[in-house]
Amino acid sequence: MEETVKKGSWVQVHRVILPAGKRAPQVPEETQRVPLELWAKGFLQRDAHLGEEVTVRTVIGREITGTLVAVNPPYRHTFGAPVPELLTIGQELRELLAQPRARRGGAAGGDA
Repeated sequence: MEETVKKGSWVQVHRVILPAGKRAPQVPEETQRVPLELWAKGFLQRDAHLGEEVTVRTVIGREITGTLVAVNPPYRHTFGAPVPELLTIGQELRELLAQPRARRGGAAGGDA
């Protein structure tokens, strides 16, 4: 038996806004071939089961209706691979700022 997801749970819903082929005519052909989909996370407004049509309230208070697809959904975004040159920049800056001003190349008696 499927478990009931309780009202107030953090969930994700899905809804097709526009089916494939119904997008604006000026969008590229490859975009026309896929539906415009809504994926949103929010707080469930009533007890429900996965696969049911539900309403969620987002963190900014917007109410969205869609099919309940996940409970406690993870974040899957990524900002890509780390940039090696940026990994040490914070420590390098702290070390530079810890040096006496004259060694950093600044004026000894203040800036003109």
